[in-house]
Amino acid sequence: MNIRPTRTTLTITALGVAAMMLTGCSASAGAASETDAASSGPADELRLGYFANVTHAPALVGLEEGLFADALGETKLSTQVFNAGPAAIEALSAGAIDATYIGPNPSINTFIQSRGQSAHIVAGAATGGAALVVRDGIDSVEDLEGTTLATPQLGNTQDVALRSWLADEGFETDTTGGGDVHITPTENAQALTLFQQGGIDGAWLPEPWVSRLIVDAGAHVLVDEADLWDDGAFPTTVLLVRAEFLAEHPETVEALLEGHVASVAWLGDHADEAPAVINAALEAETGKPLADDVITRALEHVTFSVDPHAETFETLVKNGLAAGTQKDGSIDGLFDLRLLNGLLETDGEEPVSAGGLGEE
Repeated sequence: MNIRPTRTTLTITALGVAAMMLTGCSASAGAASETDAASSGPADELRLGYFANVTHAPALVGLEEGLFADALGETKLSTQVFNAGPAAIEALSAGAIDATYIGPNPSINTFIQSRGQSAHIVAGAATGGAALVVRDGIDSVEDLEGTTLATPQLGNTQDVALRSWLADEGFETDTTGGGDVHITPTENAQALTLFQQGGIDGAWLPEPWVSRLIVDAGAHVLVDEADLWDDGAFPTTVLLVRAEFLAEHPETVEALLEGHVASVAWLGDHADEAPAVINAALEAETGKPLADDVITRALEHVTFSVDPHAETFETLVKNGLAAGTQKDGSIDGLFDLRLLNGLLETDGEEPVSAGGLGEE
């Protein structure tokens, strides 16, 4: 029988504490390369963050099917659900969680701001599954001038994608909602409500919210982000671990990765069962399951893989700079894929690349 871990609610008492810890984490980018010496054994508890999104299905399945619990053994697993990446980074930087499923841009931000000391990407989770959806009457890029568009949170991966795309199309935006197109960071469920009420003209969102606006609110896709990337492959979700935790408890991180790899494999092997399992997890978090046509459409636009597509991250840095949501800096050392590649080698699978941006 699968045992589902107990979810706990974690509280961050002050943004100032988060900011201080963001720049003052004790583990350096090189600390993870000495995990054997630094290790203090398996952790008593692993605190894991994730979002109630289809793009975080490896987390949802890993919890729902008991794959994390099986892999972690005696280590207690507690979880916290976030709406978007910047809030998860606050928790990670404050030491309130140890690892999180998250978008690439917040991962880049914390690494640059902490000068490589805050966290490392240890695996990929999902690619695709993000788009700009808009109301009737908006049929071209030119129709966007003067409109109001939502994103999940300022500086999150979809927020950066929208701002950089608009800049490429010749529109000016700013982080306070001004400019040729007004961007209003809004929690996903509220964005759906606002769209239905006519309060916004569209939104750049991850799945299942793209499909919810289409199916439940009559929106249509103006830009599928997959069309902006070579071969349509762009990272939507990665697995990020606090650097200090990785250095102190590599055995626990390896166990987490075992559960993660098993979850991604499960999604590939159980395509028929996946919608029901994902929906059960989403219902547990949100109180309401997705309609069958919503989750079916959402899963058609997402690919689950442990490859983080490190080759795209230099472009993501440029996008964040163009969007005005991140500082300039190096991401050399952002990835530590050694534990993941060790597991893949044991399973007879091909290793994944860090793209010259870390250990593999």
